[in-house]
Amino acid sequence: MSYIVEMRGISKSFAAVIANKSVDLKIPANSIHAIIGENGAGKSTIMRILYGFYRADEGEIYIDGRRRHIDSPRDAIQLGIGMVHQHFMLVPPLTVTENVILGEEPAPSGVIDYARAKEKVAALAGEFGFHIDPSAKIEDLSVGEQQRVELLKILYRGASILILDEPTAVLTPQEVQELFKILRRLREQGKTIILITHKLAEVLSLSDNVTVMRDGRVIGEVETGKTSAAELARMMVGRDVLERVSKSAAKPGEAVLEVKGLSFKEGPQTARLEDISFQIRAGEILGIAGVEGNGQTELIEILAGLRKPTRGQVLLEGRDITGLDARKIKALGVAHVPEDRHKRGLLLEFNLADNTILGVQYRKPIAGRWFLNRRAIIARAERLIKDFDVRPPDPFLPARALSGGNQQKLIIAREFDIKPKLLLASQPTRGVDIGAIEFIHQKIIALRDAGAAVLLVSAELDEILTLSDRIAVIFQGRIVGIVDPQTVSQQEIGLMMTGGKVPTPA
Repeated sequence: MSYIVEMRGISKSFAAVIANKSVDLKIPANSIHAIIGENGAGKSTIMRILYGFYRADEGEIYIDGRRRHIDSPRDAIQLGIGMVHQHFMLVPPLTVTENVILGEEPAPSGVIDYARAKEKVAALAGEFGFHIDPSAKIEDLSVGEQQRVELLKILYRGASILILDEPTAVLTPQEVQELFKILRRLREQGKTIILITHKLAEVLSLSDNVTVMRDGRVIGEVETGKTSAAELARMMVGRDVLERVSKSAAKPGEAVLEVKGLSFKEGPQTARLEDISFQIRAGEILGIAGVEGNGQTELIEILAGLRKPTRGQVLLEGRDITGLDARKIKALGVAHVPEDRHKRGLLLEFNLADNTILGVQYRKPIAGRWFLNRRAIIARAERLIKDFDVRPPDPFLPARALSGGNQQKLIIAREFDIKPKLLLASQPTRGVDIGAIEFIHQKIIALRDAGAAVLLVSAELDEILTLSDRIAVIFQGRIVGIVDPQTVSQQEIGLMMTGGKVPTPA
């Protein structure tokens, strides 16, 4: 068999944290190869080494049979390697076109031809079905739109080896299927695709081979056609994993959150939300299903106090909280798990202990008379790290040193610890492995069963259907229907998410 990528004896440490230990990895040419493992297993690190983002402490890399020294992403790009990272590598103030061409600017006469570049980017976006404005600034785009820009960057450079880290996290089922068609077509055209994902159904549907990693090592390689989701999960986690968390029927109480006629405009013309109304009762989970960029972000941020609505009313246990700031809303018992953990959830350069007090740093015993109580902060952090299985369990590590899933568990630990009346959970398991998903789902259900109201926003329809007691579907800033997860199908919800027919409301 011909291997286009071989990594031999790769080791990498970050201070005391061993990310990769003697990793041997072989990727067959013209294949779709999946790399799976728990958060912190070393999947993203080994691929960032291949892409030149990190340098290995030990080991060798061979591309198409020749040993190569990859010291930077530019080296990797020159070798035909492109990567879409789990956390996007975009420049927020620049436009879509400027980000896509960055480092590869067309300048035949010494001056960058932006008009030509914009046309090429627009044509590329149209070819692959990405509905995105080449002139839009990254900072104005939703997370889903930003992910599509990252895909455009790879396609623009014509890479022959494509590394995709969680590429479907923000796509609808229909968009996932379209992406799969594109990836299969690329394979037929001679491309090699390396897929890092936590979605075992995607691995089984799309890949040719699977490498399983655990604790920084490769523990096995299998042909996709000769394995199953249960076997892969067991290899990843070292135990049997529930594919769907069990829960009892909801026992809803009084209304906790009431939203009445909520609208939000960004500028004089752009309506992000239009006349949104719903309620959530104590002891129930209301899921919001919709394609990214249809108003979910604005809705959650208004409810969390990060934006102010253009009109409408928000009531918490009958009290009008419309327009209150985030600190006051949190003080009333509202917890917020944001969709972008880096932008809204963590201070990446701060240690884990300091991140566990964000939003409650003024409360006792964290706040002393004059100074923060460091002993209380460390004790709180150690408790949360243990209770929510954050790895590595070191409160003095910077948040940046954690994998994406462990960063998410740290945020969830902090927010759940305030014993909220209302939980606003936006993409709570984005980029999280199957074991951690099971853990987070159990925590959300336990919070519901303790009497909290939960508003769940997720791009994962399986997650919405599994956790929700009722589902509201949002399209172009409007709630187009509220349905019963016990009777509605994924296909019906997917159709509603794109403006199709509305089943009988729940």
